[in-house]
Amino acid sequence: MPSATELSAVAQALYAAYASKKPVSPPRDTLANLTVEDAYAIQQEQERAFVAAGHTVIGRKIGLTSVAMQQQLGVDSPDFGFFTDRLSFAPGEQIPVDRFIAPKVEPELAFKLSKDLGQGASFDDVLGAIESVHLAVELIDSRVRDWDITLADTIADNASCGAVIVDPRPASIALEDLEDVPAVMYLDGAEVGRGSGSAVMGHPLKPLEWLANVLGTMGVPLKAGQVVLTGSFCGAAPVAVGSKLVVDYGIYGSLETSFI
Repeated sequence: MPSATELSAVAQALYAAYASKKPVSPPRDTLANLTVEDAYAIQQEQERAFVAAGHTVIGRKIGLTSVAMQQQLGVDSPDFGFFTDRLSFAPGEQIPVDRFIAPKVEPELAFKLSKDLGQGASFDDVLGAIESVHLAVELIDSRVRDWDITLADTIADNASCGAVIVDPRPASIALEDLEDVPAVMYLDGAEVGRGSGSAVMGHPLKPLEWLANVLGTMGVPLKAGQVVLTGSFCGAAPVAVGSKLVVDYGIYGSLETSFI
């Protein structure tokens, strides 16, 4: 099993890659017998490093909740990561591509919590803890070279989170309609993906129930006021300098941004 020193060395290398933009070797190649538990320990050390550097953790992201994303990255289980105030953009804000290594975008929904959620939370508990629903995009990125990842690798790399784009205005989506929310993603006018809320583990709030319980076992409850992105409606699409993104959520509105 990897030692605490070995886990810390990988965490420090991944954290440094945010600034250097130089990807690292897959953690599984550096650490023999890397487990999911080891990978979350690596991720949590990076979270502490961001906080020590002045960031505020404002939410969580759940990844790999759709069959499309599991197939795209070759994994078979959801995972989660964190994002901070400095890893968050508003719709319409121009996003510098050079802040990332190999960025891709995916359409999602975000949920702001009105109550804490911890271990033992039921689906009904989750329903009762939703303050508002927001249109969102996750910008995924990999500090692991060439996106060469297994589940443990992506978990160690903060679930491949690069940044989030969340519309601060609540969307007029009734909780009972979440499964049927559509999303069509366009880059430079060309369709690059589509899906609906039901693609996200059958319901966009099922991943939130899963996360509350997984985090609860770690003694880290979800807190009122946090925002959680619960997973992509479809596969991710790469972006480059000059890309213009539009995600059409049908009657619920759209989210747009551009990359410079």
